[in-house]
Amino acid sequence: MAEYILELKHANIYQGKSLILSDVNIGVEKGEFVYLVGKTGTGKSSLLKTLYGELTLTEGEGQVVGFNLKDLTWKTVPFLRRNIGIVFQEFQLLTDRSVHENLKFVLNAIGWKDEKLIEEKIGDVLGKVGLKTKGFKFPFELSGGEQQRVDIARALLNSPKLILADEPTGNLDPETSDEIMNLLFQICRDYHATIVMATHDYMVINKFPARTIKTEQGKVWDNASIAS
Repeated sequence: MAEYILELKHANIYQGKSLILSDVNIGVEKGEFVYLVGKTGTGKSSLLKTLYGELTLTEGEGQVVGFNLKDLTWKTVPFLRRNIGIVFQEFQLLTDRSVHENLKFVLNAIGWKDEKLIEEKIGDVLGKVGLKTKGFKFPFELSGGEQQRVDIARALLNSPKLILADEPTGNLDPETSDEIMNLLFQICRDYHATIVMATHDYMVINKFPARTIKTEQGKVWDNASIAS
């Protein structure tokens, strides 16, 4: 029997009072890698924001990592997000502190206090993304690909069941994009993390094929054609 990490049934997704996507029916299983594609303004970001609780689901049904999206409150959204890793296109690293301090800041913010465990966790996630020796570096001392690896390491800090990657190769050259894609597929395979990756890059999809969900004309199409 399928184990769904996220599932939406007959969900209507709104931005304010504007209906963005109607009658959304999708399910993503544990360990799956899924692309989310769609032109700007077709609801891709709204769908992602609904999945991590920034937009409220009021119509239809939805669950993400065991949380009922309709029952979320400002008190419970942080608990949902502790089970989700988010990878940003713009990295969003703190420029005034080292890679190590960036990661420690996140762990402190979510309540980690034991210094030994903090050091072990930081070493673990940096090892997973191939940056074990780069913890002392500042973001400006790293290449774009290395900064994206730090962003992925940050997303792994809570051993998330689900990773939402928003255009993670958008600012990278093709060779570096390939490195990041290989890393994401490795994380999916080796750590059984479910990954939903939003992208505009059809070259990446063709090179690293996986199931594709598309937002178009107010609808969500599962396993859609990737012809742009």
